[in-house]
Amino acid sequence: MRAMGESIPVIDVSGLCEADGPQPAALARVAAELAAPCTEWGAFQVVGHGLPGSRLDEVRDAIRALFELPAPTKQAMRRSRFNARGYYDAELTKNRPDWKEVFDYGGERETGPEASRHSDGENLWPAGEARMRALFLEHYADCERLALALLRAVCCSLGLPPDRLDAAFVDHSSFVRLNRYAPCPTPAAADAPLLPDEGLLGVHHHTDAGALTLVLQDDVPGLQVQRGDRFHVVPVVEGAFVVNLGDMLQVWSNDRYRSPVHRVLASRDRTRHSAPFFLNPSYTTSCAPLPELLAGGAAPVFEPVSWSHFRDQRSAGDYADYGAEIQIDDFRIA
Repeated sequence: MRAMGESIPVIDVSGLCEADGPQPAALARVAAELAAPCTEWGAFQVVGHGLPGSRLDEVRDAIRALFELPAPTKQAMRRSRFNARGYYDAELTKNRPDWKEVFDYGGERETGPEASRHSDGENLWPAGEARMRALFLEHYADCERLALALLRAVCCSLGLPPDRLDAAFVDHSSFVRLNRYAPCPTPAAADAPLLPDEGLLGVHHHTDAGALTLVLQDDVPGLQVQRGDRFHVVPVVEGAFVVNLGDMLQVWSNDRYRSPVHRVLASRDRTRHSAPFFLNPSYTTSCAPLPELLAGGAAPVFEPVSWSHFRDQRSAGDYADYGAEIQIDDFRIA
């Protein structure tokens, strides 16, 4: 692990995401290296994940191609409150418009009994782009494997069995978001307050709702993570994924690990692309501080959180101003 300073650390996870399971020594090593950044930052970067640079470059090229499709093609895939998958260019964060375009998709559902979809929907794909569709689904599967492996390492770093949270992700509600941040005529400054008085942000400050997020960046920096009273730009590390812990993991850990506040800067003259994968629990999951972490008389600091309710309420705020956005502090025990 590269030492922590003014930026989130970089952790080599070689051996963690193997086809036949993690190497025990790699699991122990990564778990030991995760504890400090999960406590101090709630974020880190990972290399050595086994995904070749050529594959990631192909994904980045496909993201650029998607957003360069003609406007009518993108509008034909426009998402709504009734189908949250697809293209959108009017999203809100903290009830303020973000300077971005997005495209959301998830894993394809197999035929069988209809599952409860809540804030999800059906994938919408551009006509005639079979290779693009296949590549994005392959990327989803790659991120799913890596995210679940990292979740097991996080469990170990808390002194828990690696499979402690596996049951919450049997039928998980994860998805990928592709982002395009076009050049902005009036970008907010890098040291702007949480809600800037002047200028626009690519994404306003927020925490991620689920368990953890993997972010594939391009070569244009813009992601900022808050530590203390300062926002720190996350540097671009070749071949790395940025990992943010999410709100449900903060609840499960009983506040030991944090879900970091982060945002994305807009740029006056450069286009930026990114692809976060949100590892989210199944909709039947109720998240509460894990009993093992309350040993010795520690008190839970959160009431149980219904993931389906939390996700639906957070998603509703993407489309309209519904007042205060739901937060895990709403479930904090006084």
